Amino acid sequence: MGDILNFQDIIKKSIVNLEAFRTVSYIDVVYGLGASFLIGMFIYWIYRKTYRGVVYSYNYNVSFVLMTMITALIIMTISTNIVLSLGMVGALSIVRFRSAVKDPLDIVYMFWAVSAGIASGAKLYPIAILGSALIGLTLVFLSRKKLKEQPFLLIIRHDERAQQGVKEKLRRMDYRLKSKTVRNEFTELTVEIRLRDDNTAFVNELNDLEGVQDVALVNYTGDYAQ
Repeated sequence: MGDILNFQDIIKKSIVNLEAFRTVSYIDVVYGLGASFLIGMFIYWIYRKTYRGVVYSYNYNVSFVLMTMITALIIMTISTNIVLSLGMVGALSIVRFRSAVKDPLDIVYMFWAVSAGIASGAKLYPIAILGSALIGLTLVFLSRKKLKEQPFLLIIRHDERAQQGVKEKLRRMDYRLKSKTVRNEFTELTVEIRLRDDNTAFVNELNDLEGVQDVALVNYTGDYAQ
């Protein structure tokens, strides 16, 4: 039977294998980074295509491309030596990200970029390409399905003269009362409605009522207004 290697022997052998960097395959590096770049650009395109917020962040979207390439580079580096793997894990464990992520879907894109980078760095190109294609198609499908009916917040500020007219207008719509603020001069109503198209003529009709001071229609995601 051959000698059984313990953990210390594995570490020593791994240190000796640092010489493997002299024979690194530059073609594999180019393929890995090239594949991660193309997949990152695909993620970039899908994010821009399916973005439904108000303020689009170009820098945030570009970070997905760089995240995919950097992850692939890390995987290609640590796969050559166990010592580098342990050192990289220790180095990355002290990194702290404090940027607030408002949309939970943005976290999905982050995991997608990291996963595609890992697969590209490990030379699992079919998994990276096919998996990214299926994820992208799923996101496009779900985003288009969402567009069929979107929730909005309708904010109406009026006085006593418009109270009856506003009630009659709201009866024609499927709405849910979110808040009602009553003051000496006016009443402010916030209701949730759902629209299937871009027909917002009712906003002008409400605004034309006598006693209505202003009307606002805001896209609503369920957690915060955009």
